[in-house]
Amino acid sequence: MSNQPEQNAWRPQKPRGQLIVYSGPSGVGKGTLLRPLVAEHRDIVMSVSATTRAPRPEERDGVDYHFVTREQFERFIADGEMLEYAEYNGNYYGTPRRFVSEQLDLGRNVVLEIEVKGAMQVKKACPSAVLVFVMPPSYNELRERLINRHTESEEQIKKRLEVAVEEIRQFHEYDFVVINDNLEDARDRLLCAIRAGRLVTRFHENLIEEVLELC
Repeated sequence: MSNQPEQNAWRPQKPRGQLIVYSGPSGVGKGTLLRPLVAEHRDIVMSVSATTRAPRPEERDGVDYHFVTREQFERFIADGEMLEYAEYNGNYYGTPRRFVSEQLDLGRNVVLEIEVKGAMQVKKACPSAVLVFVMPPSYNELRERLINRHTESEEQIKKRLEVAVEEIRQFHEYDFVVINDNLEDARDRLLCAIRAGRLVTRFHENLIEEVLELC
C-alpha cells in the first residue's frame, strides 16, 4: 500500500491575521483599554494612522502618527495606498494599506482605532474585518469623563457629546459591543472580541471554498 499522500489531500495554510476595526465616542476610554493588550500580546498590533496635521510636542513620527504633507497624502490617495481616509478641520487622516497587509500576512491581528465614518469605509473594502464598538455605561458617565479630562471648554464638550450620540446610533453596524464600565472587565471583554474575530464565518470564506473545491 502506498505511503504517498493523496494528490488532493487538503493542507491548511498558515492562518492570516484578522483585521479589527475599533471605534467608540471620544472619552469612552478606547486607548486605556487597548494599549495594555497590545503590550501584552505579540499577535495584536495597532496600525499607525497618517495625518497632514502638525505633530504635537509629545508626539513621535511613526509611533503616534505618520506625519506627512498634504501633497504626499493626496498622492497616497491617488495611488490607492490608503485603506480609509477622511478630512477633519482641514487635515487628512487615514490608514496606510501596506502596513496592515504586511502584518495580516504575518498572522497578526491588526487593530484600526478609527472614527465611525472610516470604519464604514473599511467594512465596505474589507468584508472579513471584525468591527468592535466601545460604549460608555451611560450618557452621564461619558459626560463626566470628558469633563474630568480638563482639556476642553464646556462648548467643546457639548459638541463631542453630540457627535457621540450620532456614533452610538450606528452601533448596529458593528459585530461586538464592549461596555467600558469596569476597566479590567472591559479589557477582558475586548480581548475576547479580538480573539473571537478569527471565528466569524466570513473570515473563513476562502478556506471553506478551498476545501469544497477538493470534494
